[in-house]
Amino acid sequence: MTDNLRGSMLMMGSMAAFSFNDATIKFLALGLPTFQIVFLRGIGAMLLIAFLAHVTGALRRPIPRADMPLVIGRSIAEVVSFYPFVLALTHMPLANVTAILQVLPLTITAASAIFFGERVGWRRWMAIAVGFVGVLLVVRPGGADFDGWSLVALSAMLTITARDLITRRLSPDVPSLKVAIFTATGVMLLGLALTLFEDWGPVDARRGGLVLAAATFIFFGYLFSIMAMRVGEVAAVTPFRYTALVWGLMLGWAVFDEWPKPLTLIGATLIAGTGLYTLWREGGTAPAPRPAGPPAIPDRPSGSPGTGTARPTDVPQP
Repeated sequence: MTDNLRGSMLMMGSMAAFSFNDATIKFLALGLPTFQIVFLRGIGAMLLIAFLAHVTGALRRPIPRADMPLVIGRSIAEVVSFYPFVLALTHMPLANVTAILQVLPLTITAASAIFFGERVGWRRWMAIAVGFVGVLLVVRPGGADFDGWSLVALSAMLTITARDLITRRLSPDVPSLKVAIFTATGVMLLGLALTLFEDWGPVDARRGGLVLAAATFIFFGYLFSIMAMRVGEVAAVTPFRYTALVWGLMLGWAVFDEWPKPLTLIGATLIAGTGLYTLWREGGTAPAPRPAGPPAIPDRPSGSPGTGTARPTDVPQP
């Protein structure tokens, strides 16, 4: 088995783990308050990520002082993005949320050109425009079947873009797993704070097992994403992040009896196609990417903020 094939399989495993986490949270929210789930899962995720950081030695590596404001800013952006994401996740079809968040590579490319002056040719601008047409097909503003929660998902996508722009400014010396601990702690504290406005529901053995499963899915999604980017070439591995769309369709149908409408499927295809084209153009026109910071921490989805779907492209040593 070649390194690129192994890396591609790991990336598909990562997307599967993130998607199962999203589906588990959505399922639990049918019987438990949303932010009680977020808090309980956050405890498990933080402990598992801290264990991985300890095993790899990341806990012993300090965060450079110059990067600390960026790490804090990134954690705040993650928390801010997670709130609308989890609301959209629990009120929208899983595949729709996944499709909207898959536009992230396009928004990052556009924002990097606008705010950082990165060179983007006309072909990639055309791809970005077509990708946004795909988003309109998924959201369908003004249509009879317009879902207002789509706008909430779009707001999550915008704040995830801000988070990943901050990530690009981090130096390669920042331990990615330590940033993951910061983020997991922030999301857990968000859940704790918002549970003050909810009545807690009973957690029996079944629900407790599902909360633990969600934390485990987050852990393996993050672990597989790191392994994938270290084993294979970025250009070969990153496109397999779009398998999250397949998982979103399958889990939405199997667990929640959801199936997107034809326009949504067309829009998702446009988003994935233009995203893949943008990744290909970046790989062909830019120098080989250097590690620029930790990957998207798995409290988005696609995505997952944690869709959590926003997934890693450049991964430093832990």
